[in-house]
Amino acid sequence: MMMNNLYPLKFKTIFKDKIWGGEKINTYLGKDFSPLPNCGETWEISGVKSDVSIIANGPLTGTSLASLLEQEKEHLVGKNVYQRFGNEFPLLVKFIDANDDLSIQVHPDDALAKKRHNSFGKTEMWYVIQADKEASLIAGFNQKVDKELYLKKFKDGQLMDILNREQVKADDVFFLPAGRVHTIGKGLLIAEIQQTSDITYRIYDFDRVDVAGKHRELHTEQALDAIDFTFHEEYKTNYEQIENEVVKLIECPYFTTNVLEFSTNTHRDYTFLDSFVIHVCVQGSYIINYGVEELPVNMGDCILIPASINKIEINTTHGFKILESYIA
Repeated sequence: MMMNNLYPLKFKTIFKDKIWGGEKINTYLGKDFSPLPNCGETWEISGVKSDVSIIANGPLTGTSLASLLEQEKEHLVGKNVYQRFGNEFPLLVKFIDANDDLSIQVHPDDALAKKRHNSFGKTEMWYVIQADKEASLIAGFNQKVDKELYLKKFKDGQLMDILNREQVKADDVFFLPAGRVHTIGKGLLIAEIQQTSDITYRIYDFDRVDVAGKHRELHTEQALDAIDFTFHEEYKTNYEQIENEVVKLIECPYFTTNVLEFSTNTHRDYTFLDSFVIHVCVQGSYIINYGVEELPVNMGDCILIPASINKIEINTTHGFKILESYIA
């Protein structure tokens, strides 16, 4: 049953140029970011106060996600989600095009972010849509590290020696809990699903300067308190790629994300969920049928399915790959 005529929602893309941004948002995902000189990232579904998403389809076109949430509450996000987060939409969905390495960085957890910024922390995941040959990224440490060793390497200019750099390819997945040191490397196009937060502590920026010849700010002391020094043998998320099945990628307190790679029509029953659902289409195209209505979805589209819509049909001609996220 749909409440108050809610329906699957598309939003206007928010484009952001970055010192490390490139062209793939346009050339690969088909999103025109002119007149920006480049596009490092797009914010596709955002409740961040400085960049709130605006609905781009149907009768609610022009309405902000924030005002719709205030109006529809649990009908939009689910009863438990609304009780937990209130009028703060809890997830932020991005595409990131790294034409150069991003800074080495870390994000605070909920407790530290609340204390310092009155914000959520930032746990996130990456799904690699496209990777140039030899592309790599950094996630975590490559050995056991404590604060003393970290500081010594940092002060000696040898930080890269203790960081875990991995060669990556399309369809690789990385889960990045708050506190994990990381960066996206040059040549990667990534879909990112994260907590609603824009707090980043920049640790090292490869001594780059901006167009004004200035170095970007580093957050050395703040980052030190945020870093989780735990060493892990494996940082990449291992999963089996199975066609025409729902495959779970990530399950954490902040979001659950599945990948659906289908060559045939299918349907999704969300009756068991007390949450909105987000589709990020990373390949192919399909049509969402809900009731008597339908919505075409193409690669690069991100769709918010309100909690009040329990069942959808997904019809495809040539197949699709979707990242499906919700809050369990």
